[in-house]
Amino acid sequence: MHPAYFALAMATGIVAIACHLFGLRDLSRALSVVNMVAYPTLWVLLIARIVMFPARVAADWRDHGRAPGFFTIAAATGVLGTQLALLHDATLAATILWWACVALWAVCTYTVFTLLTVGDSKPTLAQGINGGWLVAVVATQSVCVLGCALDGALLGDREVALFVLMSFWLGGGMLYLWIIGLIFYRYMFFPFSPRDLMPPYWINMGAVAISTLAGATLSTAVESSPTLAPLRPFILGLTVMFWATATWWIPMLLILGIWRHGLRKVRLTYDPLYWGLVFPLGMYAACTFRLASALDAPFLLWLARLFVIAAVAAWLLTFLGLARRVLYAVLLGLRRPDDRHHLEDAGGHNTADAWQTGGIAR
Repeated sequence: MHPAYFALAMATGIVAIACHLFGLRDLSRALSVVNMVAYPTLWVLLIARIVMFPARVAADWRDHGRAPGFFTIAAATGVLGTQLALLHDATLAATILWWACVALWAVCTYTVFTLLTVGDSKPTLAQGINGGWLVAVVATQSVCVLGCALDGALLGDREVALFVLMSFWLGGGMLYLWIIGLIFYRYMFFPFSPRDLMPPYWINMGAVAISTLAGATLSTAVESSPTLAPLRPFILGLTVMFWATATWWIPMLLILGIWRHGLRKVRLTYDPLYWGLVFPLGMYAACTFRLASALDAPFLLWLARLFVIAAVAAWLLTFLGLARRVLYAVLLGLRRPDDRHHLEDAGGHNTADAWQTGGIAR
């Protein structure tokens, strides 16, 4: 089980929220139910993995390719809380999840970055950096998004809460600039093979899209704040910059995907990291909707509608891939040992170096 598997809950939650924003009530509630099953299930599997394979879990925390995946736990918690607040008006549950999100963010941030800093064995930049590192930004911004969904009703004082949420938003934005600079440098000045273009590179866009969502919701929340209302033009300006950056990434990532699968003939098969592709599509739809509302710019809504459709389609395809993988795992458990290799050939497609590149091992 890859540490980044909580991206399943992230993706399902944000697609449910995006559908809710556009009035697709039945679809949003169906996805919400799926997420409320997926999230605790992932926790059960994670705890089981910690108990059964503690050495591998410990190694993951020190692995530059896999350690950032733990940030999906905090991000998924924030997205689920936002989903409960918006779709179900479950304020108490969402508040509890906000505190859990903050705690998980702190644990992941100061454990992952500390262990990778003090580790003796470190990979080269080309081997160690990938788009998955930006999940740290997503986790940070999810604290702000959930807090704004609760209208700053935290910490006993709304002004203090809004200041804390703005600090998370700005800190997440700064973290994005640090990491994306390294990723872009890796793009331009190191050899790039199809294997290097893993699905988490879509987080390049997703991380700045959630920064847009956080900024747009924060700008609405501070309108009535005597302390932070003067900062609203600054918040909106920076939010538009984040949205423009997210928009810039979309054609680039599509072109690279065509190069990988069309020109270099890399087979498109299920990988749990593809949930890291679904999430940015849903997040871009949601952030564009909120930005259009914050700016009173309805001409942006057609773009948000387009990405809602893309996000739902991507979620469905990825979920079918997961179901297919689970079905083959069940069949492998039922078949005779000498028959299993036939099913493996038919249903299990992973790179040989899955452990290093971040894929899931059968």
